[in-house]
Amino acid sequence: MRPFLSVYGHVSIDQIVFVDEFPRKNTSADITRKDTRLGGTGANIAVMAASLGVPTAICAFVGEDFPPKYEDTMRSKGLIMDEFVKVPEYETSQAIVVNDGGMDQKVLFYQGPQGHATKLGRYLTSNAGKSEYTHFCTGEPDYYISVMGTVRASGGRIALDPAQEVYKAWDGERFRRALELTDMLFCNQHEMGYILGYLGAGDLSGIDKELVVCTKGSQGSIAYIDGRALEIPAVTPRRVRDVTGAGDGYRAGFYAGRYHGLSVTDSLVAASAVASFVVEDVGALSNIPSWDAVMERAEGLLGRI
Repeated sequence: MRPFLSVYGHVSIDQIVFVDEFPRKNTSADITRKDTRLGGTGANIAVMAASLGVPTAICAFVGEDFPPKYEDTMRSKGLIMDEFVKVPEYETSQAIVVNDGGMDQKVLFYQGPQGHATKLGRYLTSNAGKSEYTHFCTGEPDYYISVMGTVRASGGRIALDPAQEVYKAWDGERFRRALELTDMLFCNQHEMGYILGYLGAGDLSGIDKELVVCTKGSQGSIAYIDGRALEIPAVTPRRVRDVTGAGDGYRAGFYAGRYHGLSVTDSLVAASAVASFVVEDVGALSNIPSWDAVMERAEGLLGRI
């Protein structure tokens, strides 16, 4: 199958825990709930996009310890997995996500092979070279820059979305090199300050790309489409149980909108609708909607922004 979307990013095992309050230094806090799930930005975006009907390839490294039940889950969603590679050099990436009573998060993360991909010496470019869109999220910057340079010649759209890695894995020089090779940029309001600092820019409107998106949680998102600013309102969920992966759902919803023939603006509305489903249950992949359900929830905003 020819992919419409190729996704580069971590495929990890997520331990999601809840506490009433984060512990102070040298103290402990009782965990009130604990769930272990398939996660990682790469897996979240790819699985959700495939579940929404988008032919999607996952381009990622995991350890040989990767649980078969999670691989079965990914395959059951129709993911293209010929560039899903198990390696002996590292164990699979793992995240420990701690949510407090106010839904603020702290995360401990083990990078695994995706964070050291250059050392593996295997450049996964086959699917991206055939895709309409290629999305680069968390992982090793130098590896991604090399892959972007190869994929760029194919003519597809490339999106940069370093997510939480922007704080620690990227620097100004690497970020500018990657941005030159891409057409779109995704970030959230917490990551935006680092990005603006790397670029020496006053705000996101100064980034000359066809699409720049900053998500703002319950406040919605702002998008710059060829420099034109649009406010995309948040779609209200029925309840909020866990915000893990809401941003990944947003990205998957955007690509699903494009695949299903929506305009860029309406695809961003669909993105907001998908995110509203994600937060209704624990874990990014626990409450994936059907495309019809997304359209029903987004109906009041489609064509009106």
